[in-house]
Amino acid sequence: MSGLRVWVQGVGLLGPGMSSWASSQEVLRGALAHVNVPTVLPVPVRLPAAERRRAGAAVKLAMAVADEAVAQAQVDPAVLATVFSSSSGECANCDAMCVALAMPTPVVSPTKFTNSVHNASSGAWHIAVASRAPSTSLCAFNGSFGAGLIEAASNVCLSKEPVLLVASDSPYPEPLHSARPLPDHFGVALLLTPAATERSLAVLNIQLASSQPGARALASAPLETLRRVIPAAAALPLLVALAQGKQQHGLVVDYLPEMGLHVDLEPLA
Repeated sequence: MSGLRVWVQGVGLLGPGMSSWASSQEVLRGALAHVNVPTVLPVPVRLPAAERRRAGAAVKLAMAVADEAVAQAQVDPAVLATVFSSSSGECANCDAMCVALAMPTPVVSPTKFTNSVHNASSGAWHIAVASRAPSTSLCAFNGSFGAGLIEAASNVCLSKEPVLLVASDSPYPEPLHSARPLPDHFGVALLLTPAATERSLAVLNIQLASSQPGARALASAPLETLRRVIPAAAALPLLVALAQGKQQHGLVVDYLPEMGLHVDLEPLA
């Protein structure tokens, strides 16, 4: 893969002890200690009432970070192409369907099925913002954030149009949680553009790093733990560099077992 060059216009963040990008920058910079408070998922107010009632954790999480990134960038969400990436998808509805199928008389709720698919979050977002722009939903297990960043940045470079990247993960209920233990919800959104604007936060140069080690350990032990145990939190080295600003950063984002993403970040704000 040749290098991909994109600009960051907006950021959304929601996870343990981090209620938003705006309120978490002191923690990411190391000026405040991270406190591992369980993630609180807001009501997705953009959705129509009927869809809002059916929204599961994955939809609430993805829409919260997407909303924050779009608001910061001050762009019309209806015109944005999107990439939604998750290693877990809609866990609660997946569990409910597994339980239903294990019954002596298996009956699957059509509503549960509709909201169990991997593109449930992207579908809810595009319904909420009345968008018919292109959308991709993907999963690459523990490399899902890296895969999403490649897909979104590639789309930006090819289309010369902005793309909203949303990466998120939510925990499964038991017994699936024991097989795939994700301790909490974590979501991040990046609004990426093909050129700088007056709102640009940084420019990213992204390349595959097949011969490089994985991401260096973060200085904050609690943040490093999150990075290691929640796939979407692989974004944390990038978020820390964005929050620190002022100087150029070279960092590695974990992707596949034998391959990472080398990102050169140059702050502009």
